[in-house]
Amino acid sequence: MAPDASLEDAMTRTSIDIDDVALAEAAAFYGTKTKKDTVNAALRDVAVRLKRMEAVEAWARMGAAGDFDALLVKENYRP
Repeated sequence: MAPDASLEDAMTRTSIDIDDVALAEAAAFYGTKTKKDTVNAALRDVAVRLKRMEAVEAWARMGAAGDFDALLVKENYRP
């Protein structure tokens, strides 16, 4: 998608069966009014959460490798 492309350009029209109870609960959670807005909010939320989980996992690997050990010694990070 080009940087100046609108959000509508990135959407695909599709027809799917959706659990109405789950949709209603998600709409209440996100405060959305339409099915489209609810589904898109949920999909974006999942994508953001996945990126956060990947970042935390990367930090955990760095911690296990000792990359932050220098921060345990105050003299290493304070002037």
